[in-house]
Amino acid sequence: MPSFSSSLSTMAMPLLLLLASSLMAAYAGNFYQDFDITWGDGRGKIINSQLLALSLNKASGSGFQSKRDYLFAKIDMQLKLVPGNSAGTVTTYYLKSQGTTWDEIDFEFLGNLSGDPYIVHTNVYTQGKGNREQQFYLWFDPTKNFHTYSILWNPQRIIFSVDGIPIRVFKNSESMGVPFPNKQPMKIYSSLWNADDWATRGGLVKTDWTNAPFKAFYRNFNANACVWSSQASSCASKTPSSAADAWLSHDLDSTSQRKLRWVQKNYMIYNYCTDWKRFPQGVPAECKRSS
Repeated sequence: MPSFSSSLSTMAMPLLLLLASSLMAAYAGNFYQDFDITWGDGRGKIINSQLLALSLNKASGSGFQSKRDYLFAKIDMQLKLVPGNSAGTVTTYYLKSQGTTWDEIDFEFLGNLSGDPYIVHTNVYTQGKGNREQQFYLWFDPTKNFHTYSILWNPQRIIFSVDGIPIRVFKNSESMGVPFPNKQPMKIYSSLWNADDWATRGGLVKTDWTNAPFKAFYRNFNANACVWSSQASSCASKTPSSAADAWLSHDLDSTSQRKLRWVQKNYMIYNYCTDWKRFPQGVPAECKRSS
């Protein structure tokens, strides 16, 4: 496993070029208005309108969820992950619908031993079925500063991005018989919890509770979204008519496609679409689409 420092030095020059063209504006969200702390017995705290903290100790983790439901959205959240020896911990940030045939769009951040890189775990569930994992290292230390993690979910595609750099695209492949999450409204959820039975090296490395409490911080939430209320979408009769609405039909331009290829070449560490041992009868249909 490469160290964070060796990975960073290898890619330093391309990274600087990419980041210089990918700076994102800071957002001023309001956690009081947009979210509820839903579990953790006081371990999750809204510090002020723009900053929220989740905490984990041996007794419990913590979590929060959005007050609203969305049916398509572009959401941005800045996170600062658990520092030091975070092995066994998982920090999550995802969209999910209700019921037994739920849809879900996942960012999960798998902790690791000090000096080893975090793993960014992504997945897309449709009608209760996932198994679409892609995993990445990051090209920076996500515990030192806040970084922006974004999910763009429109009728054509889902784009996962980090600091404005796309890392994954899941396209609507309904024409190939692949379900796409476009009928079930979803809430935003986040949590910090103990998963040392699987999170770090398949569960070989356990959580070191002498480092507790573990803390992760969230700030500057922003959403351009179709809000679902009273069985109707706020975008029901809306077509993109301005820059603010462009996310509803957004696709990657040639520059963003180059950035996506750069990330997937240098930082992707697992792709279900190339796991022939897992899918000996053939990889899922959506994997056969050209990128």
